[in-house]
Amino acid sequence: MEKKKFKLGLVPKLIIAIIVGILFGQFLPEGFCRLVVTLSGFFSTFLKFIIPLMILAYVTMGIADLSQGAGKLLLITVALAYSSTLIAGSASFLVSSSLFPHFMSEGALDQIAATADVSLAPYFSITIEPLLETLSAVVLAFIMGLCLSSMRGKEIGNSLYNGMSDFSKIIDKVLHKIIIPLLPLYICGTFTDMTKSGKTFAILGILWKVFLVVIAMHLICIFIQFTIAGSVSRKNPLTLIKNQVPGYTTALGTQSSAATIPVNLQCAEADGVCSQIRNFVVPLCANIHMAGSMITITACATAVCLMNQLPISLATVIPFIMTLGIAMVASPGAPGGSIMTALPFLYMVFGAEAGDPEGAICAIMVALYITQDSFGTACNISGDNAIGIIVDTIYKKFILKTPQPQEN
Repeated sequence: MEKKKFKLGLVPKLIIAIIVGILFGQFLPEGFCRLVVTLSGFFSTFLKFIIPLMILAYVTMGIADLSQGAGKLLLITVALAYSSTLIAGSASFLVSSSLFPHFMSEGALDQIAATADVSLAPYFSITIEPLLETLSAVVLAFIMGLCLSSMRGKEIGNSLYNGMSDFSKIIDKVLHKIIIPLLPLYICGTFTDMTKSGKTFAILGILWKVFLVVIAMHLICIFIQFTIAGSVSRKNPLTLIKNQVPGYTTALGTQSSAATIPVNLQCAEADGVCSQIRNFVVPLCANIHMAGSMITITACATAVCLMNQLPISLATVIPFIMTLGIAMVASPGAPGGSIMTALPFLYMVFGAEAGDPEGAICAIMVALYITQDSFGTACNISGDNAIGIIVDTIYKKFILKTPQPQEN
């Protein structure tokens, strides 16, 4: 019998990268640390180049494929998913802005502020100009996606759709083979720089408390979603949550909504969702419902702003959440997809200078998010089934007009 090959997950790799970066910055000479920072800089430059292409590929295909729906049920599903994402993000900011300041002593914030402009210079850097500005990529993706969804098979053939589908697969390959594997190098270089400049230990003293609050918000969100779904469908919310456990644990391991779809379909079947609805809602929501990811991103952005004494308010966060709720349709089914999609929009919260995707603040944001990504994904896919239960109830009650049994 062939032994199963051991594979280290992304989160352990990033934790190791953080530890190694701290050790490099603490004990190794500046010359070596500058080499690490230089290599990390190459990756950040490539990342800035690939982000607009990623948005163009994934958003275009995400919108184009929405045409494969069921009329009003499609609109209802999209509205529920988007509303859930917006409410989750807004609630996350309110909780985070209320609790996080208590975790961050004035001394720690002063220490971070004092080292804000101190960083290691790379030996040299290269410039790769993106083919598109981020906003241009988003607008073009919306135009392409909407036109493909309405015109394909009617006014035009499938050539452009197939071409964009192939392009999306190319970008997906780049994400899986280059971006995700090299993220540890990116994070290692960031923490090497941060340790040399004196930021690391003040920041790490805050992050573990942020992590616990975010996980608690995920669990509360799941409970509320299934309570609402249970009330609408007249089913026991605790039974629905129990049925979701296999999907939740699978998402924790895979960190991918797409990879969890087969298990999540089984959870939906256990909830009594009919095959037509579960086969439609679960795959769709795996791409458009991002409540858990939005909770994590909003909380992390709030924490990063407080750590770096950047102004943040509900007035700046709401437009960010609304934009990201649409843009994250582009999130691929891979670890870190949501934060990679969010990177070009962080300027809406951090400001133009601090929100530079190549900058240290955004690197901290990536590190903080990735360590909690599996929990956000698990929250996402759990909410997918809550939405499926609601849509299934609407379908049976108002379209099929069948009576709904009450579960005790």
